[in-house]
Amino acid sequence: MRRAILSDIHGNQPALEAVLADIRRHDIEEIVCLGDVIGYGGRPRECVDHARKFHWTVKGNHELGLFDKEEGKRFSARAADSIEWTRRRLDAPEDPQSRLRTEFLSKLPDKCVEGDIVYCHGSPRLPVSEYVTPNLGKLHPERLKVIFAVFEHVAFVAHTHVPGVYAEDLVFRTSVDIGNEYQIGPEKVIINVGSVGQPRDGNSRACYVVLDGATAVFRRVQYDIDLAASQIYAVPELDDGLGDRLYDGR
Repeated sequence: MRRAILSDIHGNQPALEAVLADIRRHDIEEIVCLGDVIGYGGRPRECVDHARKFHWTVKGNHELGLFDKEEGKRFSARAADSIEWTRRRLDAPEDPQSRLRTEFLSKLPDKCVEGDIVYCHGSPRLPVSEYVTPNLGKLHPERLKVIFAVFEHVAFVAHTHVPGVYAEDLVFRTSVDIGNEYQIGPEKVIINVGSVGQPRDGNSRACYVVLDGATAVFRRVQYDIDLAASQIYAVPELDDGLGDRLYDGR
């Protein structure tokens, strides 16, 4: 089975639709999402409507922040502003789909486990909120060892917006370092699938992963950044920097 694993769409409809077009060209049987469908971008409704058609989606910290105001207090000012605007955008009584979108987001599970594979937004230990950053192995190796101890074999994660792989040697290898392909063996591994709507690895193209048997392939997709940025600039409540950063992938 060929499965597309994507995450961190962040209301970026042009990026998501470019990725979905790429998926259609590669005989993908299932699409799953590791959270953060909303936040930052200017088209949350449209992105949620796409996500409702996926095989499944798990909860990201932006979905949690939408319903949990304590979580929202942990956000940066511009992230909090974007969630508040997104909340109003989704709460549209005149739109018959409004209730269905909100119900969908409110019922997302924290993680999905299939056999010895765990899928989550943050980490296998704290599935919604913990960052497995590229420098975690250097700065906090003991913390990373604890994370490795709580899952059986493979963990697909997101949240950092930086695609790459952590093996049990605690060295983070970017998707570029490994030639955009990773062969899953018997050892434990954490695979970060990157971000569709807000890449932050210096590459502005949308990122997702195709899981084909035991092979994880990182794919990059060009999309209309001008359109995505303009959709942010058109909303006074959204910080223009959220559009500016799309051009640099930062």
